[in-house]
Amino acid sequence: MTEALINHISRYISLPEHDAGAISGYFTPLSFRKKENLMAAGQVCRNHYFVVKGCLRLFFIDEKGSEQTIQFALENWWLADYTSFSNQKTSAFYIQAVENSAVLAIDVHKQEQLLAQFPALERYFRIIHQRAHAAAQYRQQYTHDMTREEMYLHFAQSYPDFVQRVPQYLLASFLGFTPEYLSEIRSRNRT
Repeated sequence: MTEALINHISRYISLPEHDAGAISGYFTPLSFRKKENLMAAGQVCRNHYFVVKGCLRLFFIDEKGSEQTIQFALENWWLADYTSFSNQKTSAFYIQAVENSAVLAIDVHKQEQLLAQFPALERYFRIIHQRAHAAAQYRQQYTHDMTREEMYLHFAQSYPDFVQRVPQYLLASFLGFTPEYLSEIRSRNRT
């Protein structure tokens, strides 16, 4: 399972072959069933997750009791409640498997040890976090600049795998729609 992670790291930084085995030793392979929670609100986010296979989501439950998905992670993506993980404080979020998923987990202490032993990985994580932050910024822009239909069409064009794999009600939650409204948009745009 760690081969996927090592390949991903190698896309962003030079990684000597002899370091791969040592880096892999910091991670714990875990499997989760569809709809299984990796973390619940009120818990501390103990791990940073790298998705090898499957899909995870980060969500919260609003005051009306509705789940609001704020982030997904497919293969080769990372996911954590970064505030909770970094500060080891309780989280307001849930992390859940959308599909049966295989992940590599690293806890905050092992991650600090990993970065101390392999300083080049600081650059890797910086690049990954910058890309994730940029995506979040664009998502915010789209919610203000586009109609809801334009936002869905842009998302569907940019991330066709998501649209095919993620259940419609979760995609609607992520985009800020009701599932019924998303169904209407999809019906209008089938040609």
